Amino acid sequence: MNTPVIPQSRYLNCEGREIHFMDWAPAAVVPSPACPVVIAWHGLARTGRDMDALAAHLVGYGYRVICPDTIGRGLSEWSPVPEAEYCLAFYARLATALADQLGLARFHWVGTSMGGAIGMVCAAGALQGRIQRLVLNDIGPQLATAAVDRIRSYAGSPASFATMSELEAYFRTVYKPYGYLTDAQWTLLTESSTRRLPNGRVTPHYDPAMVMQFTHHPADYDRWDDYDRITVPVLCLRGADSDLLLPDTAEAMRDRGPRALVVTIAGCGHAPALNVPEQLELVGRFLAGQ
Repeated sequence: MNTPVIPQSRYLNCEGREIHFMDWAPAAVVPSPACPVVIAWHGLARTGRDMDALAAHLVGYGYRVICPDTIGRGLSEWSPVPEAEYCLAFYARLATALADQLGLARFHWVGTSMGGAIGMVCAAGALQGRIQRLVLNDIGPQLATAAVDRIRSYAGSPASFATMSELEAYFRTVYKPYGYLTDAQWTLLTESSTRRLPNGRVTPHYDPAMVMQFTHHPADYDRWDDYDRITVPVLCLRGADSDLLLPDTAEAMRDRGPRALVVTIAGCGHAPALNVPEQLELVGRFLAGQ
């Protein structure tokens, strides 16, 4: 638990696109091949820095944790062909290229929302046999239409603000369903997902065109076929007040495919922030096979 945390900001070219990721590792600058690895992938309009708390926690138990920014988010390149590349199939290709270049033969996957959907596609497809355990954070193979419409309503037309304080207040409202965050965590969330516009105002750090996923790939999140092909242990965390992953879907996930272990997280909607001891320990125990 006293292992030093040495996060590195890194870039790789994957499928012709520059992808940024945070590489969290135990003491060694170059992790040992024997070091267990976790890929932790963020949600739709977020960045890999959302996984800071989880990464710091897991590194304390000897894991190396890779936290990418999806194309069009954070510090990763924006797609020049958004209608074709902002979709789960291309995200899965990016993930496969990233794992290949990092030489990751086997690893676990923790994905929040969209990041979990990418994990499902990978675990059922190109990365089958390499993903060993899969954590789906408030995501399943079927989404509630009303929640998708809600997310599109703010993600497709991101607001801009004169000051960082105003942007943080906006994030505190939009992401209130994440549950408890300290003041410092809200500030980090804001500072790690902000870009300044030519007029000097600040706005969320993503390409608004990423919502083309919902218009050009309308069935992208209908993933029961993928889910049913998954053969590794699956932990599904569902925010008790989630409007995206409905109780009936979570219940069906218990009964088919990999028969997920479903745990309801009190005090959260979509999606638990994976930043408090109870959530961190739950994920850590599952990855350790306990």
